[in-house]
Amino acid sequence: MTDFRSIVSGSSGNCTMFSDGNTKFLIDCGISGKKITAYLNDMGINPSDLDGILVTHEHIDHTSGVGILSRKYDIPVIASAGTWKDMQIGNITDSNKVVFDKLTPIKLGNITVTPFDIPHDAAQPTGYHIEIDGKRYALATDMGFVSDSVVDILSGCAATIIEANYDSGMLINGPYPPHLKKRIGGLKGHLDNKDTGILATKLAKSGTKHIMLGHLSNENNSPEIAFAEVARELEYSGIIVGKDILLSVAPRYEKSENLCKNI
Repeated sequence: MTDFRSIVSGSSGNCTMFSDGNTKFLIDCGISGKKITAYLNDMGINPSDLDGILVTHEHIDHTSGVGILSRKYDIPVIASAGTWKDMQIGNITDSNKVVFDKLTPIKLGNITVTPFDIPHDAAQPTGYHIEIDGKRYALATDMGFVSDSVVDILSGCAATIIEANYDSGMLINGPYPPHLKKRIGGLKGHLDNKDTGILATKLAKSGTKHIMLGHLSNENNSPEIAFAEVARELEYSGIIVGKDILLSVAPRYEKSENLCKNI
């Protein structure tokens, strides 16, 4: 059975797992090697059985555990040329350093993974589109805005993890200094709940069956607020959450449900 789930999600660390039962890989590992090993063992997975770690971009909340995991368990690390240039993960063996520059498909067993551009303040950030057995899935977080190309590649995916980083009112009225508020709300920052809701509506209309909201800010959002605002945008368009589409929020410090379980 296809297993697509968040392991941890948020400003303090991000890690996602995808498996078709044979091939298994992580997208990002922004927590310690010790912690991710414990999470994987709890799911009955030996880290040495991972076929790769795909990295979206070089920020520490996506990469802090990548190097140690690769070195300890001999796991390939797959990332864009720009991400490799700026990623600080220590020495990785040449055989485990997989670099892509153009956004061409990558084969991992029977799974096809295609990176795609996302607008974020990193060297060469990407989301990932995943295809297996005729079904498509995707992860797209850390985006300052939703580009047409992102909508195109996410449309029709059976399940997606998309960013709902902040509530606009909480960010504006919160404790962050002005320069950080400007960065988060900028075109290479993060998505607010309303824009995520608009994206979710487009995806629901394209046939997506499960949307998980990820990368929530601990200071400028909450699971309840994010869920309510995205659900409201969906229902404005006549899309009923729980009937027409499944909507969930990725837990911050524990693994989520399998997005593929009920679709």
